[in-house]
Amino acid sequence: MVDITHKVTTLRTATAQAIVKVGRQSTIDAINNGTVPKGDVFAMSKAAGLLGVKKTPELLPDCHPLPIEYTGIDYVINDLEISVEVTIKTIYKTGVEVEAMHGASIVALNMYDMLKPIDKEIEIKQIKLLSKKGGKSDYKDKFRRDLKAAVIVCSDTISEGKKEDKAGKAIIAKLEKSEVDILDYIVIPDEAKIIQEKAIHYQKEEADLIIFTGGTGLSKRDVTPDALSPLLNRNIPGIEEAIRKYGQDRMPYAMLSRSLAGTINNTLVLALPGSTNGAKESMDAIFPEVLHVFRILKGARHD
Repeated sequence: MVDITHKVTTLRTATAQAIVKVGRQSTIDAINNGTVPKGDVFAMSKAAGLLGVKKTPELLPDCHPLPIEYTGIDYVINDLEISVEVTIKTIYKTGVEVEAMHGASIVALNMYDMLKPIDKEIEIKQIKLLSKKGGKSDYKDKFRRDLKAAVIVCSDTISEGKKEDKAGKAIIAKLEKSEVDILDYIVIPDEAKIIQEKAIHYQKEEADLIIFTGGTGLSKRDVTPDALSPLLNRNIPGIEEAIRKYGQDRMPYAMLSRSLAGTINNTLVLALPGSTNGAKESMDAIFPEVLHVFRILKGARHD
């Protein structure tokens, strides 16, 4: 299976269609009149489709088991064709288009099985995905592409050359993947005054984004959030909550982080954990979606 542990949970929907074509009008009449020998075609096929949706990961080895929050199965008769539409919704990390297509195919197969004794010309014409929504592709075009970021590593040991920085490099890798230019990358000691000076400096340098990594814990030298808080015009609690929730789902100590998010005028300032995993997971939790904030700061409306 593909690793989806880094993904965030969103509402995802998909609608698939199958078209069943019968050979004569008398077959359509039998369906509508309830005179098909094997029973109620629409009701039984819907039941089969519901089972098909639920059993998708049991039959397709690369499909993830996921919670199916809603399944709707509808029929439309047009002349000798019966259009079957299956709509599925979930709140999860991966989409449901395969489940929708599998459900539609099972509905169509069950209809074929029930109708073949009275119609030797019945056929399944097509099974296709009509629409899907809620995945990464629905958000990819909502970010500015001219953003510049400064990455600042706050660490006494790294600034003294006693340890190699990995957290800052993980942040840079995620920024580059999100098409954000790196304005600067520096290492500083855990000193509140220096932290404030760098935040003010890069804000004046018109950095769109300033990311500090390190100093968000509870030791006496962890002063990054305390140094930055007085400089912020506004906090953005939702970003902080998203970071901690994502981390807490992966390890129990994430609740101890004092990650911070806010703005200095139109510059977004983030204070993230200093551990490599903490920094990487924090970036995974909010990027690239957090970049939508720059459209909002420029006056765009939420969709």
